[in-house]
Amino acid sequence: MTRGTKHLDTSEAPAGSKEAGLRIRKPDETDGAGIWELVRNSGTLDVNSAYCYLMLGKYYNDTCAIAEIGGRPVGFVTGFRAPSRPDTWFVWQIAVDKEARGKGIARKLLDHVLERAENRDLQYIEATISPSNERSQSLFLGFARDRNVECRIADGFASQLFPGGAHEDEMLFRIGPIK
Repeated sequence: MTRGTKHLDTSEAPAGSKEAGLRIRKPDETDGAGIWELVRNSGTLDVNSAYCYLMLGKYYNDTCAIAEIGGRPVGFVTGFRAPSRPDTWFVWQIAVDKEARGKGIARKLLDHVLERAENRDLQYIEATISPSNERSQSLFLGFARDRNVECRIADGFASQLFPGGAHEDEMLFRIGPIK
């Protein structure tokens, strides 16, 4: 199914570039299953219910994005505005398919959401990251460095808060102000 005319908020890489054919856009509920599969295949992210990803695509798509190559989902970012701090974008999950890594897609997803007109007032990005998720740590630290803004790291969610006792502590990364 082609969605090119359905979504107005898209960006495509120039032809012939390393990312030729890359398309980043707002998700909708039809993207929920594809995002769920990317999470499941990531090997590092907590897999939530498929319903959760359907809801994010339908109700929170202003702060989410999906990346496609040739119509196939290869990456996504999900997040929301913190209810008590509307100037803060909490990035809940971000992942890129193993075959599409090394092309800067995760960074492009972050930039895409921030560049949308409805998000230009965002001042901070927050994310919780486990100590073993070095890719995400590198992404967010690099984002802060490249924008020449501060990245504070603090305690996020302690492991004992998670059921089953098999989850690492989550560190809170707070980046900004970004503008």
